[in-house]
Amino acid sequence: MKKKIIRIKKLKSKRKLVCLTAYSKPLAKILDKHCDIILVGDSIATAFYGMKNTWSLSLETIINHAKAVRAGIKKSTFVVDMPFNTYKNIFVAKKNVKKVFKLTKCDAIKIESNGRNFKIISKLVKLGYPVMGHIGFTPQYKNKFKPEGINKIQENKLINEAKKIENSGAFSIVLECINARTAKKITNEIKIPTIGIGSSKDCDGQILVTDDLIGLSGFYPRFVKKYINLNNIMNKVFKKFRYEVINNKFPKKINTY
Repeated sequence: MKKKIIRIKKLKSKRKLVCLTAYSKPLAKILDKHCDIILVGDSIATAFYGMKNTWSLSLETIINHAKAVRAGIKKSTFVVDMPFNTYKNIFVAKKNVKKVFKLTKCDAIKIESNGRNFKIISKLVKLGYPVMGHIGFTPQYKNKFKPEGINKIQENKLINEAKKIENSGAFSIVLECINARTAKKITNEIKIPTIGIGSSKDCDGQILVTDDLIGLSGFYPRFVKKYINLNNIMNKVFKKFRYEVINNKFPKKINTY
């Protein structure tokens, strides 16, 4: 197994994992200084392209962005999301995952769980492709958002699902919008790291969509802390640029050849 993947697994018992999303080289270059994992998530469909959901995101689109992100990463573990329907069976999964690794030089791919694709994960891992799992609210398979693991039945289902993904050979699991009590139990009962998004501080690490964190997306669910309102800052910058262009204050001599 690659050194970066081994390192991520070992950090479970040492400190929290820091994970964020990136879709471009400049952003990846900044995040690489601070993150353990950088994910090219299928959230690019909604956060970047303004799509209604992630279902119609193409493999080619995510590969193109992943190639750009790869150019900005030196140390972080680089994970690429597999879009909807690109791993619907083992034959399709093998073909597409091979293509992603070859073209993006990523360290791992992420697959959302539908409660049945454990054999696909197992086969990919045996072929030498590190896989990150994803349970709870899985946008590729669920139409309506709602927190998961609220009652005992849901809790047991998610714990079993996490264990099956671990047994399939995944090196980590994203827990999305899972009840805090359930997320803590999952984290304690499996040996691979759990990475939370809206699933409490008891997970082994945290991930957010970077556009949400910096106040650029306009999407602020309960689990997102907006560390800065970049939208407001950018508006001020563009307003100043407009003023200077209209009033012939830009470009000045220093900006001219």
